[in-house]
Amino acid sequence: QVQLVESGGGLVQAGGSLRLSCAASGRTFSSYSMGWFRQTLGKEREFVAAFSWSDGSTYYADFVKGRFTISRDNAKKTVYLQMNSLKPEDTAVYYCAADVRYPGSWPAVVPDYWGQGTQVTVSS
Repeated sequence: QVQLVESGGGLVQAGGSLRLSCAASGRTFSSYSMGWFRQTLGKEREFVAAFSWSDGSTYYADFVKGRFTISRDNAKKTVYLQMNSLKPEDTAVYYCAADVRYPGSWPAVVPDYWGQGTQVTVSS
């Protein structure tokens, strides 16, 4: 089992920044990828970004490229999502996830493990 705990959501004005954190515990992570999805009320959950612990590779949804950055802290077993130049349409509940599949496949898969979600609200 893998346990994931998100933090760092909140309210920010358009153009501002937030950093989300996801602390992982449980099974070893060397063969896992971790990343983020988001969901707005009435819409399906959508892929945002993912990172591979095994080789450090990353993969991003087109709508966040150049604005969001996913990174890690090995010692803390924590993955971060730095979100810059936020837009009102980025408002959503952001979920951390973990899965053995490679980051490039994440837009088409449902990861095995999920956090509880953290709300991000961007005001105009």
